[in-house]
Amino acid sequence: MSWSSHIRSRRQVLAAGTGLAVAAAASAGHIPQAAAESAGAAGPTPWPPAAQYDNPVFWQDFADIDIIRVGDTYYYSASTMHYSPGAPVLRSYDLVNWEFAGHSVPVLDFGSKYDLDGGRGYVRGIWASTLNYRPSNETFYWLGHIDFAKTYVYTAKSVEGPWSRHTTIDNVYYDAGMLVDDDDTIYVAYGNTEIHVAQLSPDARSEVRSESVFSTPSSVGVLEGSRFYKINGNYYIFVTRPANGQYILKSTTGPFGPYTMQQLLLDLKGPIPGGGVPHQGGLVQTQRGDWFYMAFVDAFPGGRVPAMAPVTWTPDGWPVVQLVDGAWGTSYPYPDIAPPPRQVEPLIGVDTFKGPVLGPQWEWNHNPDNSKWALNGQLRLGTATVTEDLYSARNTLTHRIQGPTSTATVVLNYARMKSGDRAGLALLRDLSAWIGVRRDGDTYTLATVDGIAMDADWNTTSTGTETASTDVSDRRRIWLRVHADIHPGPGRQGNFSYSTDGTHFTPLGPAFTLKDNWQFFMGYRFGIFNYATEALGGQVEVQQFALTTP
Repeated sequence: MSWSSHIRSRRQVLAAGTGLAVAAAASAGHIPQAAAESAGAAGPTPWPPAAQYDNPVFWQDFADIDIIRVGDTYYYSASTMHYSPGAPVLRSYDLVNWEFAGHSVPVLDFGSKYDLDGGRGYVRGIWASTLNYRPSNETFYWLGHIDFAKTYVYTAKSVEGPWSRHTTIDNVYYDAGMLVDDDDTIYVAYGNTEIHVAQLSPDARSEVRSESVFSTPSSVGVLEGSRFYKINGNYYIFVTRPANGQYILKSTTGPFGPYTMQQLLLDLKGPIPGGGVPHQGGLVQTQRGDWFYMAFVDAFPGGRVPAMAPVTWTPDGWPVVQLVDGAWGTSYPYPDIAPPPRQVEPLIGVDTFKGPVLGPQWEWNHNPDNSKWALNGQLRLGTATVTEDLYSARNTLTHRIQGPTSTATVVLNYARMKSGDRAGLALLRDLSAWIGVRRDGDTYTLATVDGIAMDADWNTTSTGTETASTDVSDRRRIWLRVHADIHPGPGRQGNFSYSTDGTHFTPLGPAFTLKDNWQFFMGYRFGIFNYATEALGGQVEVQQFALTTP
């Protein structure tokens, strides 16, 4: 049976069994009985909720994927470069619906440049790293190198934290993948072109041994992005050829090899029109024995977003990605997994900042000055930097953009700004723009600014040009809105608007054309900022942030 035929067949089976699925979920306590009865009356809601899932699995920027299962729960770790906290962890119960859970690196305490103090950490910080779970001590481990200098190990009993940094290893485990072997020994595969395996000490705080296990043939070029597995007694290192291929190294004799290589995919058509080849991800096995490969797709200006495909195995132990008409499928049958214990929190929605801490959906541009912000029923942002440069301003709070198009709206109270302050909502990357309020003397002006730019060394080359403005001195609260189109490719645009009542929005300024290069690695984000150009002391209150899709 072809894979497309299998999809059609499974749809028919699911359609026939939806009533039983709802009844079973209700009896198990996963959904209220009343809800099940209501679903049955109106046409039962099935489990899975659909016959198939679509790619991308979700459209947000989460690259360099490491994915694991612990019991019935799946966890997903990703890169964050200069954003803090770093190394986000997502959680899912079905591999399709994901929620924010925490961060493995609570603060980027790797030098003053990550505080925007005498330097910058742009496109440094958290690169491809690895997450795993050690059943013997019921502990999560995160490992990654920083600045090509040292490798750091963090641990936590739950992904929500608290996470603790335990050690530094004086070896650079570039693009690392971690394996907890059957005898509880931790191994790390790492490297670029020359792939190495390191054995860690029993407490995972030092290196016992490291050896080169594979040299990439010149015909292949570069291999990196290691992920390390033991499956049916064989050792596998999953490596990527950036940014169009994926290869498998296999050893039947032990973690130090020797390894043989086989190509998994190369120049495969991806599931996102205009996007790249799925690559640099990880394998995961479900509770019921099925295998999936979660990879990322280059989809700039939005970043690198996850796509998932089923995997089968040849009789001699090599994985095979299941394709649809010779390409990575835009959809596949929903994973055969039991109904989850609860619904996960959506990746989009409204935040009114009422909780005691910021949710894990938020990351600062570099480490914040924690004395200059607070949650007091709303988000209070005090100015933390005197600068004319958005890229040098501390305490810019960022949120990923939901693709392929989405809209961010903030409610901003600017009554306590000081002269020279600038506060608002940005489209943030190496070419940036914003809509916001500037106070000059006693005059408050709503403005749009674009052309804020960096060079290839991440130095500011332009602080931007004001493109439109209107006086708002008679008000102290305003709704700011940015709509972003992050379909892959050139010419995508962001549009700015504002409202004085939260209902009627007025466009302001020209459309801003997003930069679709990959070199910054991270995609565009929404950024909430407040900085001073004259003196510190001013502040704004953000009463609400809403991320919506059409």
